[in-house]
Amino acid sequence: MNSEKIITETALRTIRIESEAVAALAQGVNEDFIACVKRLHEFRGRVVLTGIGKSALIAQKIAATFNSTGTPALFMHAADAIHGDLGMIQPDDVVICLSKSGETPEIRLLVPLVKHMGNLLVAMVSRTDSYLARQADLILHTPIDQEADPNNLAPTASTTAQAAMGDALATCLLALRGFSPSDFAQFHPGGTLGKQLYLRVADLYPSNEKPQVHPDTPLHKTIIEMTSKRLGCAVVTDEQDQVLGIITDGDLRRMLEKEIQNGPVRADQIMSPHPKTISPEELAVGALELMRRNSITQLVVADGKTYLGIIHLHDLIREGLL
Repeated sequence: MNSEKIITETALRTIRIESEAVAALAQGVNEDFIACVKRLHEFRGRVVLTGIGKSALIAQKIAATFNSTGTPALFMHAADAIHGDLGMIQPDDVVICLSKSGETPEIRLLVPLVKHMGNLLVAMVSRTDSYLARQADLILHTPIDQEADPNNLAPTASTTAQAAMGDALATCLLALRGFSPSDFAQFHPGGTLGKQLYLRVADLYPSNEKPQVHPDTPLHKTIIEMTSKRLGCAVVTDEQDQVLGIITDGDLRRMLEKEIQNGPVRADQIMSPHPKTISPEELAVGALELMRRNSITQLVVADGKTYLGIIHLHDLIREGLL
């Protein structure tokens, strides 16, 4: 068999087995699952995720997902727990122990210690007849027929199922808490994702120049205003700074094509009335969407009809929103 065929068949087999493992989780959304979600929603403590080996890595991921969606959580390695880290567990905490077999030596040592402390013990386990499952107060069943590797040994399908079950818990808690985009932004202030959720037009437009002309401004002064402010436009306002229209590079080109010859050209003769505007309190990502929808590269920032400034596509590119 050539290498290309081996790669293709192995990849497809892995994807099939892991997708079947995730699909099988549906039978685990049962009374214990619901009871677990309700307890995590109502309690005042933290979720302590623990495990050994690859399950420990998934436990870390689930703890991170909980924290980022408003459920306080921490990770405790099962091996370290029996050598002093049990002090991490507080009386009101719920302990979720991840294990495929539920029979590893570290888990067998840890379980009675957690039970002695009186904490609720939840088992995320594949075998419901295992030691861990028998000792747990609640079971999150992650049934696995086989791992995805050719030897049925490496934790692959089992860890995929654990991760998906953790996501199911986190999203249920998120839904029950009414966790909003603004809540999400509070826990994700960095990077592009954070900027999409908290960066506002008001954070960007003040750093730009404010190109502005009046209706009777002559053409040559309008062009000077546009080029000197380097935003490709000038906003036409009245004496009270109320927005009347906008002149863009495109408006200038269209004027030249029409060859207006009836005396001096004024700003109000070439402006586009009723330009697209945006409030300074709108999210910057909303400005990007408005630009995309209208195939434009700048928006007039206005408080009602009062002209405040310009936000340009380049501002959004600079912030990594595009």
